[in-house]
Amino acid sequence: MSQVEERLAAAGLSLPPVTAPLAAYVPAKLDGRRVYVSGQVPLVDGSPAATGKVGEGEGLVSPERAKELAQLCALGAIAAVKTVVADLDLVASVVKVVGFVASDPSFTGQPGVVNGASELFATAFGDAGVHARSAVGVAALPLDVPVEVEVIVALADD
Repeated sequence: MSQVEERLAAAGLSLPPVTAPLAAYVPAKLDGRRVYVSGQVPLVDGSPAATGKVGEGEGLVSPERAKELAQLCALGAIAAVKTVVADLDLVASVVKVVGFVASDPSFTGQPGVVNGASELFATAFGDAGVHARSAVGVAALPLDVPVEVEVIVALADD
């Protein structure tokens, strides 16, 4: 078990199985010393953990719940990295995170939602988990999930 997985276990978390792609792509692509991770959605046992738009009010996914879902996306992203890198301890840096939040038109708290992913990367990778980031509100996401996260990580030199 890698140190990354040990840190996650200490936080009561574990990597989920990687879900088969929903379309014509791969979960992660190794290109030199970079791993590009396709957008990960919050799935549990292959099904969406929640659906709908994020916002305040009846019938909407709360920002707090959406932040938890972003953490699930980040766990999925780490699992996807592991499909192309034998040892997660080879990750030298989480370079860039992009979070998409399916938002009610009045919701502007996307950065707080995507913090769920950012905080998870810091837990898993320590200082190497600090990254550049975008948090973007969108009208809809695949499977009507509230959050999607994509990541680029850099690997250590051999």
